[in-house]
Amino acid sequence: MVIMSEKTFHERSADTGYAVNTLDRLSNQRDDADFIADLQRQPQTRTVVIGRDRVIVRASGGAREALFTPQEAAGIGQIREVVLLGRSPERAFFGALLDDAALVLQDQADEGGMVDTRILVVPGREDLQPMDLRAIATQGLFDAGTTGLLGEAKSLLYWHARHRFCSVCGQSSELSAAGWRRDCRSCKAMHFPRTDPVVIMLAVDGDRCLMGRQPRFNKGMYSALAGFLEPGETIESAVRREILEEAGIEAGLVHYVASQPWPFPSSLMIGCLAEALTHEIVVDRTELEDARWFTRAEVVAMLEGRHPEGLLPPNPVAIAHHLLRAWVDRTG
Repeated sequence: MVIMSEKTFHERSADTGYAVNTLDRLSNQRDDADFIADLQRQPQTRTVVIGRDRVIVRASGGAREALFTPQEAAGIGQIREVVLLGRSPERAFFGALLDDAALVLQDQADEGGMVDTRILVVPGREDLQPMDLRAIATQGLFDAGTTGLLGEAKSLLYWHARHRFCSVCGQSSELSAAGWRRDCRSCKAMHFPRTDPVVIMLAVDGDRCLMGRQPRFNKGMYSALAGFLEPGETIESAVRREILEEAGIEAGLVHYVASQPWPFPSSLMIGCLAEALTHEIVVDRTELEDARWFTRAEVVAMLEGRHPEGLLPPNPVAIAHHLLRAWVDRTG
């Protein structure tokens, strides 16, 4: 198996959805309240607005916009939290979390499927559309840098929405460090935003790779296997464990390919290729609907949309798509 260069690793990570984010996160100035307040007052500052788990998008004359002035953001509804996202050479960016009451559920989601199809509205604001971030990315509504910014905002604000109380003493906590920490006044504990590592991998056996499908996948779609990395576990061990648990395949050497921030709600997908040591698939039906080996020619056909069975690869927004391309493209 060929190990790809570090340059290739970086390029593949940057090609994945939600991964382009070049902001200066100003980590050394987050505790300077006067500095943060000055950034918020600057006329060029823009805010990403999150309502429940949706990005608030403004539609005007066929165009869509996901960045608001702080004053425009405040006019949408009651804001619960404001966090600093970072600064570009042109402006600072913040994220604002609306109170849940600012949005109204108009229609429930369809059963199954990869994209959340619930219809949420901001009452009295027909110009605003609360959008699912997966839909934003798969439709390519914004450039890669904006999509990465939206992913950062969603991940960070989701954490705040669900960590309002101290996990040590149970008392309410408060936002600090411009949103990159929560402090408990009662027991003085400090809490930091979390990112959950997930391994996602292709088991490879010569000229074929292993993929599976879950019942919620779009019809005909197969993807790489994946699972959360557990406490006390290395990336390599997690890759081997997940492949064995889900498909009954033992794996040996593991090679890192690329990573992807995945804001659903806040994970880091760690993409790998693993050398298969066994070949007989035993599917864990609690995790997968099916798993099978695919030849390189089949994967190429899937990527080109001409598989004879109509089978499909993951959407290009997902790192699994890029794992397939990395495997197809490698030489030797």
